[in-house]
Formats: sequence, C-alpha cells, structure tokens
Amino acid sequence: MDEHEFELINIIGSKMVENQRDLSRQMELSLGMTNMLIHRLISKGYIRIKQLNKKKVEYILTPKGFAEKMQKSINYTMKTINSIGLIKKTLADVLVKAYEQGHRKFYILGESDLAGLIEIALKEKFTSGYEIFHVLEITPVLSDGVVLICREEVAVDVPGVKVIDLIHELAKDDAVLSERGVA
Repeated sequence: MDEHEFELINIIGSKMVENQRDLSRQMELSLGMTNMLIHRLISKGYIRIKQLNKKKVEYILTPKGFAEKMQKSINYTMKTINSIGLIKKTLADVLVKAYEQGHRKFYILGESDLAGLIEIALKEKFTSGYEIFHVLEITPVLSDGVVLICREEVAVDVPGVKVIDLIHELAKDDAVLSERGVA
C-alpha cells in the first residue's frame, strides 16, 4: 500500500468525506487520480462502496482495510518512537562531550519538544552536578556555560559564548538515521 492509498484509507476511516470531489480536495490530487485510487483499494478489498441513492455513495472501510490501517499506524508509531530514541541518544552524546569539557551550566535556547528531550537526556546521564536554564536570547552573560540551540535560524554573534547548535548536530546524524531506516 502506497502513501496515497494509506491517506485515502485514513480519510475514509475517519468519515470526513462526502464524495470523491471532497476526497480529491483533501488529498490534493486530481479527481481522476482519486477515482483510480478508490478503485484500486476496492479491488484490493480495503474499501467498499454503498450506494445511498442514484447520485450519492458512501465509502466504507472493510475489516481488511481497517486491519491495514491499524497495522500501518502501529508501524508508523514504532518508527517514530525509534527515531526519538536515536535523537535522544545523539543529544546525550553531545551533552556528555560538553560535560567532559567542563561545562556544568546548560542554557537552552528555544521552547520545543527538542528542549524537553535535552532535559531528559541530561537527567538520564547525570544525576547532579549541572544546571539547566531556559533563555530567550544569547547574551554575554551566558559565557559561564554552554548555549544549546533548539530552534532554527539563530544568528550567533556574541563573543565568548560557547554555543552548540543541536539542530545542526542532529542533521549530521541524518545519514545514520536514514541507514537505520528511521528517517
């Protein structure tokens, strides 16, 4: 099952569709392509059509379609969990290196899920002996620690401040993540 077929099954399964035109709009596909996908899913036994009247039909997931949807969702969830684990490991490696270089104050720049993962990684690696602060900008006051950048497009022009761009560090491992089938 390809990505478009899976998306179509999700839309039909959630009952968020009135007709093929709505489906094609939601999926951003042509009406012809949507029609072809519907017929492909019918032939595979994932959906069926119930005729409501002369002009109106209802698309229904079959038990096989529902099972496929659930299996794909589980696979996607597991892939995401594995990706988060690899990201957390990469973050931990970067943080351990900074800790081994003598850094004990970590300034987190950026409010995001990545900032939360940094805190988790620090707590898992070190029980004590470090401090975490959340900051909104890089200033000379932060020169007593290391600034961990957790958002894109941050210009660093403050002399004397040690900065680790974690977005950039994670991008370095993108090839590794792809090789492991996680990206």
